[in-house]
Amino acid sequence: MLDDLRNSASTGYNPQPEPTPTPAPQPSEALPPPTRRTSEPFLGMTAGQRFVIALFLLLIACILGTFCLLVTGKVWLPGF
Repeated sequence: MLDDLRNSASTGYNPQPEPTPTPAPQPSEALPPPTRRTSEPFLGMTAGQRFVIALFLLLIACILGTFCLLVTGKVWLPGF
């Protein structure tokens, strides 16, 4: 029984499938030249403005995290 299972498993496994040849594109089927995308700014902001917003959000998260640690007593300021 196990021999049959081993034989059927080994015949069904093909580690390297044979590559199928792809036909070369004909000159009449040439792709059109790529066009330049004009993307709109995300949320109406430039990259610099988005960076400043992200920096402020990081700063707020650090300040709130530090405040929460101080309130819960996990850390304390020196001298107190």
